[in-house]
Amino acid sequence: MATPETSPRHGEDVSDHLKQWEQSTLAHTLSHKPERYPEFITASSAPVERLYTPVDLPEFDYVAELGFPGEYPFTRGVHATMHRGRLWTMRMFAGFGTAEETNERFKYLLSKGQTGLSVAFDLPTLMGYDTDDPEALGEFGKCGVAVSSLKDMEILFDGIPLGEVSTSMTINSPAAVIWAMYIAAAENQGFSREILRGTIQNDILKEYSAQKEYIFPPEPSMRLVTDTIEFGTHELPEWNTVSISGYHIREAGSTAAQELAFTLADGMEYVRWAMDRGLDVDSFAPRLSFFFNAHNDFFEEIAKYRAARRIWAREMKETFGAQSERSLLLRFHTQTAGVTLTAQQPEVNAVRVAIQALAAVLGGTQSLHTNSMDEALALPSEEAVQIALRTQQVIAHESGVANTIDPLGGSYFVEAQTRRLEKEAYDYFRQIDDLGGVLPALEIGFFQREISDSAYRYQREIDSRKRIIVSINDYIEDEPLRIPLLEMDPQGYERQIARLSALRQSRDNEAVGVSLAAVEQAARSGENLMPHLIAAVKEYATLGEIIDRLRVVFGTYQEPSWI
Repeated sequence: MATPETSPRHGEDVSDHLKQWEQSTLAHTLSHKPERYPEFITASSAPVERLYTPVDLPEFDYVAELGFPGEYPFTRGVHATMHRGRLWTMRMFAGFGTAEETNERFKYLLSKGQTGLSVAFDLPTLMGYDTDDPEALGEFGKCGVAVSSLKDMEILFDGIPLGEVSTSMTINSPAAVIWAMYIAAAENQGFSREILRGTIQNDILKEYSAQKEYIFPPEPSMRLVTDTIEFGTHELPEWNTVSISGYHIREAGSTAAQELAFTLADGMEYVRWAMDRGLDVDSFAPRLSFFFNAHNDFFEEIAKYRAARRIWAREMKETFGAQSERSLLLRFHTQTAGVTLTAQQPEVNAVRVAIQALAAVLGGTQSLHTNSMDEALALPSEEAVQIALRTQQVIAHESGVANTIDPLGGSYFVEAQTRRLEKEAYDYFRQIDDLGGVLPALEIGFFQREISDSAYRYQREIDSRKRIIVSINDYIEDEPLRIPLLEMDPQGYERQIARLSALRQSRDNEAVGVSLAAVEQAARSGENLMPHLIAAVKEYATLGEIIDRLRVVFGTYQEPSWI
């Protein structure tokens, strides 16, 4: 009986065997059965070769490039046991209508097994307007919850002990003010700020390149972010003060390599600003976190996360001189790709989400949100969000993928993709450096053009059927919608307006005026704004009132036109 080989056959050249296979077995197959497409590409339009072998990984150094989980360069994960020791946080993004409605959704999700809260704010809040501002008309509660004052924040977390839960808040331009409200609400519940756990996204740089929800020009916006990093370092040691976000860069149409490169470049810019403020890198870097997209291309996404960890560890160690191992760890939250969801045949979105979530888990995410099948049509219903949460729970407990660490590590294809994305990221870093850095590159529209060009190419590939999207350009069905959609309380807007009016009448308006003047003075002087923002929100100054005072000092940003 023949026995299997138990050791490598030294002296044999894989490339010779590859050529032999191409000339014989492969050539014979292709002669009577051609491949499905003349070219195969990733979701980023990068070519995918027919087969990957050791030939595609010349001079591969296992220890230097791959290593072991929990050890530099952290390609295989930031913790030694990864998901064998602790599952990722299941943090479903939620928010709509009034604070009361969203509070009910939070409690529903927690009852279904969610392990962390994640707050979506409506557009007026994201842009720094109160609900009753004329600029906010027609946008109340549509893409998240309306929070105009500390009163709204207190209602939002009523019955939820903020000292015992980890909360993520997706807020950027007004992040410092919203964070001040959260801190004040927690302290009003009796919890000290030192024990609060959570994240504010607070990533203003990606707003200029992708999402466009900015208020102030880049320089004062970066000052605000640096104020929060400094304040958090000294006052909230368990809080992540910036979640550097590639998610919105990818949603705007970038490739995986652009998401990777632009996100890490932004992260390094925050590090520079904090160090220029006088902070030691090891005092704040362990509390920086990241937020990535999980798009459709399964293996490319896994490789992206692995490359991100390796690049960040190297740059923090070699460029910024970090001494603490915790400063080298790229910890990240993942959200499945909203841009891939279709209004047509929305049930199919559950399949897309499952594949994307699986890629995030295999890529080593620390936290995960799974989109609901109905989000191309409306904010998610309870039924849809429960299926999305159950998707994570099935992956965690039934699929077996959390039983071993980085199971695709060492795959010729995955390692080659990881290398490719790493190289493309460094190519972008060099271009950004040649332009003078992140802010100058933003000012001339470099990031914006790169993303828009990629988005245009992707759409052309769909239009020409080079790329098949189920229910969009193939497998199309003409059928009525079968799933229920969320309906918000039609009286919610009136209740919110009435609450704001009552607040302005019942609060100590003289104290509010004093606190707002202190905010404006601190903005002019360069003093850290966070203590003054907390004092102002505790007097029930509204979001819009505070932002208006900051506009007086900082001005507003108008994006130039690049032609």
